[in-house]
Amino acid sequence: MIQFLLNQTLISETSLDPDTTVLNYLRQNKRRCGTKEGCASGDCGACTVTLGRVEDGKMVYETANSCITFVSSLQGKQLITVEDLPQNGELHGVQQAMVDCHASQCGFCTPGFVMSLFTLQKNSDGWQQKTAEQALAGNLCRCTGYRPIVDAARQACRQPQQDAFTQNEAQTVQRLNALQNQEVQEIALNGKRCLLPKTSEQLATLLAEHPQAKLLAGGTDLALQVTQHYKSLPLVISLEQITELKACHIGDKEITLGAGASLHHCYQILQRHIPAFAEMLERFASLQIRYRGTLGGNIANGSPIGDTPPMLLALDAALELQSGSKIRRLPLQSFFLGYRKTALLPGEFIRAIVIPEVTASQHFQAWKVSKRLEDDISAIFAAFMLERDSDGIVTRARIAFGGMAAIPKRATRCEQQLVGQPLTTTSLELACRALEQDFTPLSDFRASAGYRMQVAKNLLRRYYVSLADKSTLLEVATYVQ
Repeated sequence: MIQFLLNQTLISETSLDPDTTVLNYLRQNKRRCGTKEGCASGDCGACTVTLGRVEDGKMVYETANSCITFVSSLQGKQLITVEDLPQNGELHGVQQAMVDCHASQCGFCTPGFVMSLFTLQKNSDGWQQKTAEQALAGNLCRCTGYRPIVDAARQACRQPQQDAFTQNEAQTVQRLNALQNQEVQEIALNGKRCLLPKTSEQLATLLAEHPQAKLLAGGTDLALQVTQHYKSLPLVISLEQITELKACHIGDKEITLGAGASLHHCYQILQRHIPAFAEMLERFASLQIRYRGTLGGNIANGSPIGDTPPMLLALDAALELQSGSKIRRLPLQSFFLGYRKTALLPGEFIRAIVIPEVTASQHFQAWKVSKRLEDDISAIFAAFMLERDSDGIVTRARIAFGGMAAIPKRATRCEQQLVGQPLTTTSLELACRALEQDFTPLSDFRASAGYRMQVAKNLLRRYYVSLADKSTLLEVATYVQ
């Protein structure tokens, strides 16, 4: 059985298909049709809802794409939809702002925008353009135009209100805390099951018993198996309730990021310690996805175009893997074996990601090349990390790419060409040529093989320019010509 609050109504569900998304649950089971389906892939934001959870005794609100969020994710949370916002027959402040600013035409996308604005208002201390743009980046509108919607966001943030959610916060916290327990929970129907362990020990036990089970973290990728490919997931083990997998720690020589930590949480941590990494997470996907998606999940799915593996490879990261009570550490570069094939053993899961030598990150850079600036899949992703001695000789090089091979991969020949040499335009061009030995990229609908290779070389040149004096830009341009 799972339990959650639908606004302030306690819901208990035992017999429920675990493949059910929150969107379908709302529309089909609860007849709440304000939440719309636009894409069923987490791209358009029409299905946006707000999930509330307790953190340090206070309510924390996050948006989610309900079309790719399974109902098991609701355990112990508060689910808020557009129907919950009006109070005593009057529109909520964010809804009124949409009206006042003429921010809706056809209205299909409007409920999603309203919920993103509601969450923005709850998480903001005032109006900030960049924060608002980030909050709305995952919502698409085809007819109104974004200026009036941004105007509505400005009004909502400048005129916050003491709404029912603020007034009932203490009661909501108390009720959600009462739903917490340390028992393995389960929902099942028609032969399909979803298990919800609460500790890594429980997870290890369940995975040893059911090594064929799919692990569900944020579900932003796994849910597409159901919504886009119409597949069934017979047995799922959800990691949502395992607090220790979300724990992150900043040490003197290592940053440890829990595999279950959301990409948004990782962004908050890395913003100060590895700002280039955090900057790329802003482009990873919409805020709705970053609230739900996890760092461990982005690694475990083994995609050759995942954004975080190239950065972690360039930072010489390692994985903590657990099977039963045994924990081993594996360099990330040994984790990817083939297309969507990893070194995970049966019954083993990623426990944490460890980034060593935090102070060495000052020269770390990463760039993503995609058809859209934000909320798009990479055609090429490059990450660079060079260390030089006092004489300017490269002593260590870690260069990694996504989209250039069947796996995220380091450019070892390129690295070897640079190590032991001064960083000059000559050594740079030799390193660029070495990339042709490291990779034989494929052509697909995102980019041709020739384009990928040329861009990979150009990104290496860009990194060189970022390390050197601006006057070297002309030298590099001469070589490119």
